[in-house]
Order: sequence, then C-alpha cells, then structure tokens
Amino acid sequence: MHKPIYRIIDWFIPAAMLESDSDRLMARTFVMLHLAGPLMGHSVTFFLARTAAGATWQFWVTEGMVAGFFGIPFLLRACGSMRLPAMTSVQMLVGLSLFGSFSFGGISSPLLPWFLIAMVLGFFYLSESIKLVLTGIALQLGIFIATRIFYGQFPTLLSASDLQMANTFSILAALTYMTILALFYETVMRISLSLEQETIDQRGKLELVREAMEAAELASKRKSIFLAKMSHELRTPLNAVIGYAEMLRETFQDQADASRKMQDLDRIHAAGRHLLALVNNVLDLSSIEANRLELSTEPVNVTSLVNEVIATASPLVTKRDNRMIVNMPEELGTIELDALKVRQSLLNLLSNAAKFTTKGTIMLTVLRRTSGGRDWLMLEVTDNGIGMSEEGLRRIFQDFSQAENDTVSKFGGTGLGLALTKRFCQMMAGTIDVRSERGVGTSFTIQIPIVAARSADTDITPPAEPGMAGKAA
Repeated sequence: MHKPIYRIIDWFIPAAMLESDSDRLMARTFVMLHLAGPLMGHSVTFFLARTAAGATWQFWVTEGMVAGFFGIPFLLRACGSMRLPAMTSVQMLVGLSLFGSFSFGGISSPLLPWFLIAMVLGFFYLSESIKLVLTGIALQLGIFIATRIFYGQFPTLLSASDLQMANTFSILAALTYMTILALFYETVMRISLSLEQETIDQRGKLELVREAMEAAELASKRKSIFLAKMSHELRTPLNAVIGYAEMLRETFQDQADASRKMQDLDRIHAAGRHLLALVNNVLDLSSIEANRLELSTEPVNVTSLVNEVIATASPLVTKRDNRMIVNMPEELGTIELDALKVRQSLLNLLSNAAKFTTKGTIMLTVLRRTSGGRDWLMLEVTDNGIGMSEEGLRRIFQDFSQAENDTVSKFGGTGLGLALTKRFCQMMAGTIDVRSERGVGTSFTIQIPIVAARSADTDITPPAEPGMAGKAA
C-alpha cells in the first residue's frame, strides 16, 4: 500500500534528494504535510463557512491561502531544492495564522496555534537560514500589531460560540500535524544515531587496518633487511662449493677411470648452481621490496649480451631436445641499459620456455627501434610448448606462483623467475606482455626504453612489434 503513495510523493522530490536516506525522509515528510496539511486547514474553514463569516471576503482570502499550500510540492519539483519552497511555506503559514487570527476572533482564533507550528517548521526545514526566517516572521508580526493598533480592536465577525467547533478541529489538526513532525524528528534522530555509530565502527576498523598494515610493513621490512644482510653468508659458501666442484672436475677430467667421480661432481655443480640461482632470486626480490635494488645503466653491446645469454641457456634448451632460433640483426650497437637486469630477465624467459617445451622450437627475437623520439630494446621469446590456461595467465607474475597447480610436481621451480622479471621491467620503465594458448605455446615480449630513467612528464608508449626473418642458433 505504501509503494503507490511513495511513488506519488516521490514525483515531487528532486532526484538528488532521493539519494540520501535523511534527505529523502525530510522531502517525503515535507511533501506529505503539504498535501495533507491543506485538508486539515479546510476542516477549520468548513466550520467557518457554516457561520456568518462564510459570506465575508476575509473568509475567501483565508480559504485561498489554505488552498495555496497545495502548490508548495510543485514549487519543490520546479526549484530542485528545499530552501525556497520551505521558506515560502513558513511565511505563508505565518501570514495565514496572523490574518485568520485578526479576522476571526483575535487571540481566541482557531488559526492562532498555527503561528507556533510555523515557528517550529522554520527551525526544522531552514535551520541554516533561521535569521532570514525570523526576519520574515518579525515583519509580518509587525504588520499585525500595526493593524491592530490602527483599527483599535479586532473585527467582530463571529461570536465566541461560533468559534468553539472550529477551535476544536483546529487543535486536533494541529496535534496531528505536530505528531507527524515528532515522528519525522524521531526517525531522523534514529538515522543520525545509526550513522554516527556506523562512523565510529568504521573508524575503529580503519584503526585496526592501519595497525595491521604497519605491523605487516614492519615485518616485511625486517624480513627484507635480514635477507639482504644474509646475502654474503648465503652466497659465499655456495660459491665455494661450486668453485671446488669445478676444480675437482678439472683435476679428474683427464683420468680414464674417473667417470663416476665426474658424474657426481656434475651433480654437485648443477645442484650448487641451482641453489645459488634460487638464493639470488629470493635476495633480489627481497631487495626490491626493501627498496635496496637500484638501476645501474651503462654502455652495453647488446649483441654480446644476447650471445652470452644464449650460451648460458643453450644447455637448458637442448636438454629436452629443443632447438633455438634467433632473430637478431648482425649488430645492435652499444646502448645504455642495466645489463644485469636485462640479462637476468632474458635468461628467465629462455629458461621458462626450455622447461615447458619438449622436442620443440624456441624462438628469440631481439630488435632495437626508435619510437616517439625514444630508443627501445624489444626481446621476444616464443615457444610451442604446453602453453597456459586463462587462469594461469592471471597468476604467472605473482610471487612463488605457478601457472597450473600441478606445475611444481611435474616440472619443478619456485615461481620466482617471472615475478622477478616483471619487477625488473617495471624498474626499467618497461613492460612485459604474454600471449599463450593451452597446448599451442607461449610468447613473452619485453619492451625496455634504452635510457631507463623514470620521468613524471615523459609519456612512454611501447612501439608496435615488427616481424623479422630468423636464423637458427
């Protein structure tokens, strides 16, 4: 039943006022009172019409003023705010009560109580403009007093007995009106208390979140500082193990009966290199989190750098009977970049491709281009290995994460290589993109500005990827 009524009432209310619970409640109460209020007023004028005053011009002016309140909701719809309609309503009600009191009984008039209601409405609806409200009321009250002094007495249009029934209905209407206002005020206070309590609760939650964030940041900083300080202690013994293994290999490689020893030394050497790479990845990631890892750009011969990475990655590629194709110009020249991070990023991509490709092809494309007035180094590694699913693509760059749940058990790995590569690319103001299809293969593309200095007013837009003819490595 309430919904049709609210639809009618809401038609008069501006859309902006319907968005807030408190504003919507105030506007609905305002409209409802101005639709029901004139009906209450007509209950008084109905009894006045049955007396001798019903034939006077004062009665018809009063009747017209009461009916005029029906236009206030339309004024609200036209104005889009409460200020002008509320001000008009308050001043009209003051004028009605003073004019009716002057014309019909003076201080015994059935319309006099509505003067107090007008005062209350002014404080309810126009608390921010109360001085203007009181000025209008004072002006009308001054006119009322001046008129009373001028005439010397109130007009005697009705006897006291004629006013009894009108007074009774006026008091009942005023009580009903004030009851609606009281209910409105109670609801507003309840909403205000609820909002205040919610604000207090949210502040408490924000404080808990802030404390948790501070604790997490402190723990992360302590962890990163610890790992950074442990760098020397972790790497030194590993390098010693790798170095001694290489020395022993050189010692036994010419001995005919040392094949078993050479196999054991190869295992020791491979395990040491694997563990050292893992430690380096963890330490690099921790250094990035602790803001201890910085860019170090220098002139680098790109062709030599790429060839070094190819030489390092070739055993990994051939281990699974793969072949590598390199698309690279004969000479890329000497350019400025962070050689260590570019080398590590490219090696991570080639190692990743070699791990997930068997008896397939791994293609490396290296290109230097100028776009938008900047030099770019583009590195693309494409394979026809197992590929990745859509879900896997969403998490491959997360720390300690693999594309598929069974990747670790089938292929091994820590899930740090690609995460670290993305961090390196971001540090160099570059990008890394991936395209993959399950069962078809994967393609990673790194694009790095050759001078990788970050600048707030520089628009770095990676160039389009061109195609190149390839050569077998």
